[in-house]
Amino acid sequence: PGSARQVMTQVSPGADGVLRVQGDVTLTSVASLLPAGRQRAREAAFIVDLAAVGTVDSAALALLFDWLRHARAQNHTMGVRNVPPQLHSLAALYGVGELLEEMAA
Repeated sequence: PGSARQVMTQVSPGADGVLRVQGDVTLTSVASLLPAGRQRAREAAFIVDLAAVGTVDSAALALLFDWLRHARAQNHTMGVRNVPPQLHSLAALYGVGELLEEMAA
């Protein structure tokens, strides 16, 4: 029988200004991801790449908006690319689809 593959949820900041998020971004993982994005937001403008993200829930939106607030507080920009379809759906459901689109990189 096949076994489920565990993917550790993590954030990898690259020297290219891209913060790569990997794994599930849900209520259970968001607290561990917050510091990396906040640190990057303090340092410079950056892009969040969600290409390697698995399952998302509304906590993923909260995470992105938290990082965006921190970036704006430092007069830095933040973009998001490779947004999973389920995150677009959640954003539309919560009425923040346009804000997510504005962050498209």
